[in-house]
Amino acid sequence: MPVIAVVNRKGGSGKSTLAAHLAAWCARQGHAVMLGDVDRQQSSRTWLRRRDPKLPGIAPWAIDQNVLRVPTGITHAILDTPGGLHGFELARLVMAADVILMPVCHSVFDRESAAACHAELMTLPRVSGGRCVLASIGMRVDGRTRAGEVLQGWADEVGVPMVGTLRETQLYVKCLERGLTIFDLPPSQAATDLTQWEPILRWLEPVLAPPVATPAPPKDVLRDHAASAGQRAARLRPSQESLVPGSRLTLLESRTAARQGTPPAESLIPPAELGQQVPHFLRRTA
Repeated sequence: MPVIAVVNRKGGSGKSTLAAHLAAWCARQGHAVMLGDVDRQQSSRTWLRRRDPKLPGIAPWAIDQNVLRVPTGITHAILDTPGGLHGFELARLVMAADVILMPVCHSVFDRESAAACHAELMTLPRVSGGRCVLASIGMRVDGRTRAGEVLQGWADEVGVPMVGTLRETQLYVKCLERGLTIFDLPPSQAATDLTQWEPILRWLEPVLAPPVATPAPPKDVLRDHAASAGQRAARLRPSQESLVPGSRLTLLESRTAARQGTPPAESLIPPAELGQQVPHFLRRTA
């Protein structure tokens, strides 16, 4: 299950807008998608309540005994995360995510905050090793200014790919107020914005596309190419990474449980790369 987390420490960077649009696009491709709101403000969950049930469905978290869980049957998960995420909270999120998208606005304050977050993310082995892919997206870019060029220059200097920029327009605001996204409008009404989304979706396509099953080779091929029983077992034995796929998001403890003092759920697989037990915020299982 691909998990995309939208991360930026600074409030007002467009995280909820980006997360809602990614979820809506997945839904329109026929994916069973969940929009998981991890932010205390619950902006994405509020938007989901406004969404017309006749539109392609997007699931929220499932609540099971005061614990938020991924609903059964979900194939794609988009996470809208809180501002100020750092330390172990950021590390545990990275343990569950396959992709982190960082929306960045033009102001110097936004760029400096995003640069600090990027620097911390790159200290985590899962990001620096490429198992959790990181990219940035320019948000609320005024096409009449050099804002896009400035953001691209910032991305080049920091060393983070900028996979696209989205313009400043009231169309996003009006859509979100009605529980809609750009993708829910007739193409003629959002032609410019849909064009801006194309490079972003093209970059995400390898992650969002459903995996293609590889047929197992015939038994005689395995027999003919196995030099010994030991070599054959080594070839067929799954690697440690395959046992702990980065796309398996299984649990997020709810704030309700936290307020009631519910003890955190223990990790089933301690992350050797962090040298710490998986915190209760997120956990991954085989």
